[in-house]
Amino acid sequence: MRMLKPALAALVVVIMAAPAMAQVPRTRDGKPDLTGNWTNASVTPLTRAPTIKTLVVGEEEAKRIASGYAVGGIKEEGYKTNYSDPNKGAPPKGGKDFGIQAYDSFWWDPGTSLALVKGEYRTSYVVDPPSGQLPFVDPVGQEKARLANRERYDTGNAAYEGPEDPTLGERCIVFPPRSGPGMLSSGYNNNSQFVQTPDHMVIQIEQVHDARIVPIFESAEKAKAGHKPAALHPWFGDSVGWWEGDTFVVESTNIHPEQAEAHGFPMSPKGVITERFTRTSEKDIFYEFSVVDPATYTQPWKAESSFYPAKQLYEYACHEGNYGMIGILAGAREKERRAAAKTAKVRTAKGGQ
Repeated sequence: MRMLKPALAALVVVIMAAPAMAQVPRTRDGKPDLTGNWTNASVTPLTRAPTIKTLVVGEEEAKRIASGYAVGGIKEEGYKTNYSDPNKGAPPKGGKDFGIQAYDSFWWDPGTSLALVKGEYRTSYVVDPPSGQLPFVDPVGQEKARLANRERYDTGNAAYEGPEDPTLGERCIVFPPRSGPGMLSSGYNNNSQFVQTPDHMVIQIEQVHDARIVPIFESAEKAKAGHKPAALHPWFGDSVGWWEGDTFVVESTNIHPEQAEAHGFPMSPKGVITERFTRTSEKDIFYEFSVVDPATYTQPWKAESSFYPAKQLYEYACHEGNYGMIGILAGAREKERRAAAKTAKVRTAKGGQ
């Protein structure tokens, strides 16, 4: 009888654990089923604000931090009071908020709270380094590059003379911070639809209706060997996936250079992003990703967040070639015509020389 006690104890543990495991929906082949509509909306930023010293805060402090959220760092009077002033007009060109609040904050929907991850309110996506900051090789250079990239959209002072001058988001091609790899929350449309089959995982992003199609391999070794030639740089990178127990892993390489430049975090052509999706309950997917990019960062770094159920995806009626693009190109051509007319007038004044 004494010899049976360890076995009986083990059996009790299995029986007690069974109900918890059954709460995670599974597919016919026994894999956790990630299929469904999900959202990662939150006002938690990728990196921690300098004034906040801890990764985890209590509920009251989380509410205080979230209440001070401002779109692009600019707090608009009446923010989140469901108003829209049709007589307000556009902000002046060159103002620091020209692009951020070209339409008022009625339209912004970034979420109302900090990210809740593993039952904790998080102040940054970045969990390693513990400082919550990105470990840049050249932090000064990266900050200059970030400001230069923001200048175009924030102020409206960029040339905008050709169809490829606007950002990828303005051109409605891809919103890198939302779509991933390295999926971050943004100003609105933070829903995603996961569709899982035995050999593919499809992640449909609500914002600009991007679809990431990830082939699933039998093992990490076969997946890594299944990467496409390095000369190819698709949107969302070259992604391959595999299962590690109950965790779905995605490795992405060869991020498109334009996407890497516009991403929520910079990447070099040699950078590798590894994402991990673990369904921990019926109402939660624990999400983490790590970045290895020695050309940009002094060490690998890691970020965490969670996805929660969403009712549905909504239409994001953004498309490349909309009337905004027509206006941009028409304005540029008018600018050229005026310059040519001015030159011709000067020549005429000088006697046609």
